[in-house]
Amino acid sequence: MSNVWNRFAVAFVSVVFPVAAFADISGTQLSISANTSVSMDTATTVTSGADFLWDGSKLTPQGSAIAFSNAALSGMTGYNTLTPALLSQFSGLGSSSPITGLAANSVVGYKTNGGNFGKLLVTSVSGGTLVVQYTTYISTTTTITQIQNNYGLIAPGLPNYGIAPSALFIIRGSNLASIPISSATLQSSASPGIPLTLNGASISVTVNGTTVHPGIYYAGATQIAAVLPANTPIGTGTLTVTYNSATSNAASILVVPSALGLDTYYGSGSGLGVATNATTGALYNYTNSIAPGTTIVLWGSGAGATGDSDIVFTTSPHAASSLPTIYIGGVQANVLYAGSAGYPGVNQINVTVPASVPTGCGVSVVAVNGSIVSNTITLPINVGGGVCNDPLTGINGSQIGTLTGKSNYNSGVLILIQSTSAGKTISGADAIFENVQTTSSSTVSGITSVGSCSVTSQATIGTITIPTITGLDAGTITVTGPLGSQTLTTIPTLAGDYIAQLASGFIPASGGSFTFTGTGGKDVGSFTSSISYTNPLNWTNSSIATVTRASGQNITWTGGASGSFVYIGGTSSSSTASASFVCYAPASAGSFTVPSYVLLALPSGNGTLGITNEATPVSFTASGLDYGTMIVGVSFSISPNYQ
Repeated sequence: MSNVWNRFAVAFVSVVFPVAAFADISGTQLSISANTSVSMDTATTVTSGADFLWDGSKLTPQGSAIAFSNAALSGMTGYNTLTPALLSQFSGLGSSSPITGLAANSVVGYKTNGGNFGKLLVTSVSGGTLVVQYTTYISTTTTITQIQNNYGLIAPGLPNYGIAPSALFIIRGSNLASIPISSATLQSSASPGIPLTLNGASISVTVNGTTVHPGIYYAGATQIAAVLPANTPIGTGTLTVTYNSATSNAASILVVPSALGLDTYYGSGSGLGVATNATTGALYNYTNSIAPGTTIVLWGSGAGATGDSDIVFTTSPHAASSLPTIYIGGVQANVLYAGSAGYPGVNQINVTVPASVPTGCGVSVVAVNGSIVSNTITLPINVGGGVCNDPLTGINGSQIGTLTGKSNYNSGVLILIQSTSAGKTISGADAIFENVQTTSSSTVSGITSVGSCSVTSQATIGTITIPTITGLDAGTITVTGPLGSQTLTTIPTLAGDYIAQLASGFIPASGGSFTFTGTGGKDVGSFTSSISYTNPLNWTNSSIATVTRASGQNITWTGGASGSFVYIGGTSSSSTASASFVCYAPASAGSFTVPSYVLLALPSGNGTLGITNEATPVSFTASGLDYGTMIVGVSFSISPNYQ
């Protein structure tokens, strides 16, 4: 890949920071004219490094800044409620989406590009000018909150967490360097190499009595990317950042021989992975998928020490001491090379896609080295290459590309589901119509194809950046089945959401035909959508009390709609982290074994395990919608212990 920065793609997500020492910046009359950018770290108009852009109607976070607003927090009472401690906790609700509908007494909480928390109270909005009272709590303490592999983003506390020698890793925190992360630039690894001190920041790692100093690719106030030296001992140690003559808290770092993190398009640690053709270097995507039998290059970091420089680019890179095992769509692939890509901290894995691999737009890829499992990524695979086709979702790569390119779209989802848990069966219908606005549509790329499994994880201190969602009026919604019809009711607090609790046998054991109808409302036109769902699935080994992660878990069933698929999912949690998995299998198979390498990425602890079968989803159209689908199915769930 020619774009080196893409290899270092990092999801700048918010995290909950501990409260440190603060020096307040506050004022009562900050006036922001339309089309003006402002830094809340200085409360001044700026041309670069802004935290917000006010365009006269909406306040849009810039760079890595995030913000949140809630109607329950308003006026001076709401403003005073947002203490530094609460702001650090509520930052998980923040996103980079625009804040709209601001009026006098609106309250907005935020985190700046400099990693500082703050709040503002709108005193007036007139003629396109926004006037606010504000307080920004400026942190004066260098604090580390999290250390992760730059690509895998596995959360500390999970069984597959660890940083390998020669790995590219990130440090998150506050007051780590002299500039905001949005202004940080990638340092060159050409001789003399990436620096040991950058923007006033330097790093020390001590393990088993040995202290090393990682080279730094970039350094910002809230995030640093560095390469762990190859001679770092294996074991648990401490990491500190020194900035402006102040040393941070000693954060724990677990150094392991290898812990691969695989690169993804959106830097999220999951979803569409970065892969290139081993011969041409062409980048694969949904409209340029991988043909089975092709040798590809996966990109990432954490394969282990290779003997190459940790700060200088090399033209003759070396392999890691041991090759990982790569599974593509559950099929073991032939690994030709795994090691340095020349750039310090960057690995490439040359692997041949098996001829027998399942095809689809989201075929899972995972690397295993010893007991350490990488993050799960997905790749588009199609016989002959070209545009991928995914029978699970019924859409192709061109359609995915269209949705991925949308940052503002209207969707409608009709759901009829019959659920059995703890011996109790309930049936319900849900119709969700909403406008979605997001700065990145990477969520639509989170496709997992049939025959594949994917794992997602999150530390208990982690947060998620969510899109802005606005409900749409679709009129009156009715669902009809063999037992009759029922009108769904609206939820006053969730605009655009219509629900109904149905008779427990609304989906009979013999199945039937089911129809949703909508009269149409001010946002969505009228529609009718029907599905025939016959031979509903039954879970035949649902008495599982313990899931032994190292052994895998077999799931068996009977029935299932003709030509449909089975969704198998589970979660488990420890005191510090949680993880979940999903697998998809053809209903006709009657069984599926969740691989051990999937379950080993989940922590030991209490959890859930379930199975769902749906008739093949049906698309429907209505004026005002970009996308509409109808789903009918049955699900079963239990609560086993994961060991």
